[in-house]
Amino acid sequence: MNIGQSAKASGVSAKMIRHYESIGLIGEAQRTDAGYRVYGPRDVQVLQFIHRSRALGFSLEQIKTLLALWQDEHRASKDVRAMARQHIAELDRKIGEMEAMKRTLEKLAGACHGDERPDCPILDDLSLG
Repeated sequence: MNIGQSAKASGVSAKMIRHYESIGLIGEAQRTDAGYRVYGPRDVQVLQFIHRSRALGFSLEQIKTLLALWQDEHRASKDVRAMARQHIAELDRKIGEMEAMKRTLEKLAGACHGDERPDCPILDDLSLG
């Protein structure tokens, strides 16, 4: 498959496939005599793995580790579970931060008159730094 076909099959854009190759997340693609990248079914499977991992919010560094674990037939599932639990904890922390931001914005929006007056508690709060 060429890069466009691989992108379509994996859900990863051609630009991101090239990026993942450039940072070493995936191996260098084979090339045709004309220099075009060529991908096989295993390459597409790896790209699908990366796509799903990204959709779950894993960082590229974490995905690199997950790929290594996936490809290691002697891996311990406890290592994968530990990574997942660590990621869940990070997601919980981020959710808490976002909920706090939402509460603050709701409070500020509720204090704003939203009319023709120039005074605005939202802008006043933002200007406090």
